[in-house]
Amino acid sequence: MTPRTCPPGILTASADSALGGYGALVHATTDYWASALDRRITPVGVGLDVLTWWTTATRRDRPRWASRNEVVAQWPIARLRSFSDPGTPDMVATLLLPPQAGHDSCIVDYAPDQSQIRTALSAGLTRVFSLDWIGATVATKDARIEDYIAVIDEAVDRVGGRVNLVGDCQGGWLAVIYAAMHPESVHTLTIAGAPVDFHAGEPLIHDWLTVLSPAKKLALYRRIVAANRGILPGRFLLAGFMAMRPHGELDRQLQLLAHVNDAEHVARYKTFETWFQHTQALPGAFYLWVVEHLFLNNELIKGTLRVGDESVDLGRITCPLYLLAGAADHITPPPQVYALAQHAGTDPKMITRRQTSGGHLGLFMGHDALANHWARLFGDIAARSSLARVGS
Repeated sequence: MTPRTCPPGILTASADSALGGYGALVHATTDYWASALDRRITPVGVGLDVLTWWTTATRRDRPRWASRNEVVAQWPIARLRSFSDPGTPDMVATLLLPPQAGHDSCIVDYAPDQSQIRTALSAGLTRVFSLDWIGATVATKDARIEDYIAVIDEAVDRVGGRVNLVGDCQGGWLAVIYAAMHPESVHTLTIAGAPVDFHAGEPLIHDWLTVLSPAKKLALYRRIVAANRGILPGRFLLAGFMAMRPHGELDRQLQLLAHVNDAEHVARYKTFETWFQHTQALPGAFYLWVVEHLFLNNELIKGTLRVGDESVDLGRITCPLYLLAGAADHITPPPQVYALAQHAGTDPKMITRRQTSGGHLGLFMGHDALANHWARLFGDIAARSSLARVGS
């Protein structure tokens, strides 16, 4: 492939990665040796530091939800977790749809001080629930988009029949599709880092898909799924994310070495890597549908998307909208998120757009995003969600 045929987004990302990787190496090396000189470290000490770095970097635990919760329903592809305050039932329930991209759903409850769940509760949303996507197995390899919509619908019925729907990334476009198909069940709709127009902005994922499928054929993806007994391994998606920003992984590892004797830094590293490196599989049928109809053909924004026998018409969405994007988000550029405002039937006065300064994952668990954006969004949603006000 020559630079003339390579999409600009990939060339830019490759250049950024090269520069970022060099900068990370220089920065971490300087930090480490400055610390080593301060500690008057011996060659043996350097060897012990490297050993500590290696054992820390290679240890893998299972991620956990940070807040107390109860599993109140379960399906083959998902669990419904309740974080609700049982003492205050008179409020429209809030249902979170975490990303479904090969990682554990607990990203929405990442840590005690980095939790969308806790931010929602603190903002006055007393009835908070989250779906928890279950990794695919051979038994669930044929789960389709219709199965995911059905699970959401059953979860909505279980928590009262009408919800504040909140979706992050893949959970966001899933929430949009559900809201278009069941507008009567959605009180408010919030999406964060969620592509609606998959080709808008600088679509790095779409650029990579164009390179791998120049004729919009799914042969490569079908072979990957077939080679893995009908599922898409989470490690495949993890490798893809790392390939788009390889200097990010390099920086994390080098910074761990540079701060291997800093207990707080090591604790933060362990928390993130526990979530990031623990992967789970996706149903092959669901994954292939997403690649074809959304990422390649962009049917959601074109108005040609069908789920089962039903057309997905974004104009049917008329509830208040909250659209959150990250200025430095290379996975889902802001125009992909904000596109919903131009296609939904919601009154423009009821559309809230916010933009953080960070990147993709920071949208969901970053301190700044939670304190300065999510808290305000959830507070506004809470003000709309009293059953007495809703019924008036």
